Amino acid sequence: MTSSSNNPSDIFRERLRTAREELRKLSQADLARETGLPASSVAHFEAGTRKPSFDNLRKLANALNITTDYLLGRSEDPAGAAEADPIYRDVHKLTDKNRKMAADFMRFLAQQDEKERGEDE
Repeated sequence: MTSSSNNPSDIFRERLRTAREELRKLSQADLARETGLPASSVAHFEAGTRKPSFDNLRKLANALNITTDYLLGRSEDPAGAAEADPIYRDVHKLTDKNRKMAADFMRFLAQQDEKERGEDE
């Protein structure tokens, strides 16, 4: 994703909207519910008329399962923001053996999901 501006405020509002609409398929009202913020706050953040507090920035990132670094323009790759997903937060604490086991289990779950989606079609 390339930003149309190098202005940090512009980068933030563009990335917030992109993450909400394209990555998570949420409306402003949905994101507001997820964060506990008023929908008007989300609209102001995306319009660039207000900036979130640190607490609200963290709420937005958590609700969208992305990093604050991505929202702030410090990380360029939205796919790299997947590490913000709670499922990855404790991976660094695992032994190599348990990391391999976790990876194998995740592959198993992904295969199960693929089978279930195939049966639904």
